[in-house]
Amino acid sequence: MTRRRVIGVDFSGARQAGDHIWIAFGTQIRGCLTLESCFPARQLPNGARDRASALAALRAFLKSERRAAAGLDFPFSLPKPLIPETRWEAFLRAFPGRYPDAGSLRETCRGAAKGRELKRRTDVAARVPFSAYNLRLYRQTHAGIAEVLWPLVESDTARVVPMQAPTPGKVLLAEACPASLLKRLDLYLPYKGRQEAFRDRRLTLLKEFENNSLLTKPDNSLSERIVEDRGGDALDAVLAAVAAANLPRLRRATRDPVERIEGRIYF
Repeated sequence: MTRRRVIGVDFSGARQAGDHIWIAFGTQIRGCLTLESCFPARQLPNGARDRASALAALRAFLKSERRAAAGLDFPFSLPKPLIPETRWEAFLRAFPGRYPDAGSLRETCRGAAKGRELKRRTDVAARVPFSAYNLRLYRQTHAGIAEVLWPLVESDTARVVPMQAPTPGKVLLAEACPASLLKRLDLYLPYKGRQEAFRDRRLTLLKEFENNSLLTKPDNSLSERIVEDRGGDALDAVLAAVAAANLPRLRRATRDPVERIEGRIYF
């Protein structure tokens, strides 16, 4: 029986990122995910509410999961016209120096694109609402690339698909988008909010994933925790984990010249 450790991360670049980053993890058996836990990053070992502590704890957690596949909900790259390098690894290496903070990322990209918000090819295919440097997303993009992907790749403790080939003993990182997964399955409904109607939708979505054999029914306490999270971050982490559980069996880096630099959203 094929088993795989699976992680889903609903990401945030906010100052209090430890409250807004949620991690779901479990075991995949024949494409179906059995959840074990779901919690905010502040509850990780050495985690806290502030961004620096939360991201350090997240990196340590991912490093420790050497046999896992992880879906992370932030852009792993930028549109190809905004990247001077020909290889993603070179882009990643240059990223922290080129964009020392999130504001410089947004302003530089907007200037290079003459005020337009360009999208990657995968953004269009996945029907994501925003460009990687959109006002609602640029902090998340910067923190994810500079403070998660770069340190993990630079330390040779992770592999990032489809730009890099998987390697045994290193956590496999893939870009996920919960909204894109819901759209693909024709399940996209507003579910974030305090109203009872939104709570009911979060519960409905969990049940739909169970009915589609993508998720084993969580135990009552775990299900309640996911459904009662009003911001939907817990559910988004579960959806990112489902995306990671259904990654194709990748053996080598992509040969697609656009994907090699822009990456791919798995949904």
